[in-house]
Amino acid sequence: MKKLIAAFVGSMALATAPVALSAEATKELKMAYDADPVTLDIHEQLSGGMLQLSHMTFDPLIRWTSDLQFEPRLAKSWERIDENTMRFKLREGVKFHSGNELTAKDVKFTFERLKQSPDYKAIFQPFSELKVIDDYTFELVTKEPYPLLLNTATYIFPMDSEFYTGKTEGGKDKSAIVKHGNSYASENLSGTGPYVITDRQQGVRVEFERFDGYWDTESPGNVGKITLTPIKENATRVSALLSGGVDFIAPVPPNDLERIRKDKNVNLVTMSGTRIILFHMNQERVEAFKNPKVRQAIAYAVNQEGIAAKIMKGFATPAAQMSPEGYQGHNPSLTPRFDVAKAQQLMKEAGYEDGFTITMMAPNNRYVNDDKIAQAVAAMLARINIKVDLKTLPKAQYWPEYDNRAADMMMIGWHADTEDSANFFEFLTFCPNAETGAGQYNAGNYCNPEIDALVNKANVETDLDKRAAMLKEVEQRLYEDAAFIPLHWQDLAWASKKNVNIEPVLNVMNFPYLGDLVIE
Repeated sequence: MKKLIAAFVGSMALATAPVALSAEATKELKMAYDADPVTLDIHEQLSGGMLQLSHMTFDPLIRWTSDLQFEPRLAKSWERIDENTMRFKLREGVKFHSGNELTAKDVKFTFERLKQSPDYKAIFQPFSELKVIDDYTFELVTKEPYPLLLNTATYIFPMDSEFYTGKTEGGKDKSAIVKHGNSYASENLSGTGPYVITDRQQGVRVEFERFDGYWDTESPGNVGKITLTPIKENATRVSALLSGGVDFIAPVPPNDLERIRKDKNVNLVTMSGTRIILFHMNQERVEAFKNPKVRQAIAYAVNQEGIAAKIMKGFATPAAQMSPEGYQGHNPSLTPRFDVAKAQQLMKEAGYEDGFTITMMAPNNRYVNDDKIAQAVAAMLARINIKVDLKTLPKAQYWPEYDNRAADMMMIGWHADTEDSANFFEFLTFCPNAETGAGQYNAGNYCNPEIDALVNKANVETDLDKRAAMLKEVEQRLYEDAAFIPLHWQDLAWASKKNVNIEPVLNVMNFPYLGDLVIE
């Protein structure tokens, strides 16, 4: 029987194999993000923060490289069997933090759990089954030929099936996924990743130590301990780096880019981003939002270029669609359409010249300058007589409100982790369907079955030129319908002390591969 060591931290039990720093992993990293993970259950919420945690404490089957190629991780190889089937070979001898060994049954357990997750099941809708061939071989099978099979495999971080199976002392199912609730998986973790969580105080800090049994012996990483401290305030986070209180921060606010560039003791790394920031308009809460002319009026009233220039200090690209340049669906003919006179005329034509009052919610520590952006949009809507009651909240409080669709307009940012346009539509504009997971983050309750059908058709089209044409048409139709209010693609910035070599572990997905981090 494998030995199981449980470290109790408050009410949280973390199962770990013995943790010891190897001779190579003796460095310590103190880092500050704008927020900490809201849960330890990596399937509870599909978000950048949760995927960052996943890459620290779990490993995917395959992962993206910085140039957007696929790199083997827990899957050491894969081959096409037929047009619907890909066979994967797992690495042998990989251990979970609990001491259990990774096998194909763990991958199957994870796959089936993903298909039950409210946030992930839409992504895995094209898949019919995961077939176990032997302990280290399995096949991913799709219902139809699916060009994004490998893209989707980057979401599969195998979970420890033995650790997450059974009942708690209180009789609860250990495998249960509970949104914004207390579950076994939200407080307990056993992955294959480079770090074990040894202490966690929500909103205060998370402590990580390098997993002594980590399979990737070729990783250059030499960090043995990480302390993550959430610092919501931009100025405080930057000051913590410049004063030496922390070694690595993200994000770097646009206002402080030059200040950091001029400091000889720190490194600044920036990248053009692909995360779209937008507002949804909830048609089930506001009758006026069902009128395309009202939605178009709001689209014309919002000055994306002004927000990018004044609030983001040029560290963002104004957007008129979801797909950034380089994505198959990017439609170069679509441009921001700021025109207050046109917006006022559309409100008049729709019968709302005198306007109305709405509620608006946005986070205040999730996206760069998110609260300031929301304030600016609220002021812009006043010019077409839409009065806004704005409320901003910390991320941990915002997401439950978002899931409850608690305001008439709600902000969200989205990076397509499949690096494909269809991912935006499936989550943000598809007709909401709790059974399939479609439209899981569509807080506007926008619904156009014809557009959804076109995306689904594109998803099984293997001719890339034909597929791109379909996705561009989707962007065009969403633009004409003013299905949502796009703002900008948020650029990325990280900063560290000079001896912390962050650039090799950074990527446009904003999932730092901290297991490979080298501190000199």
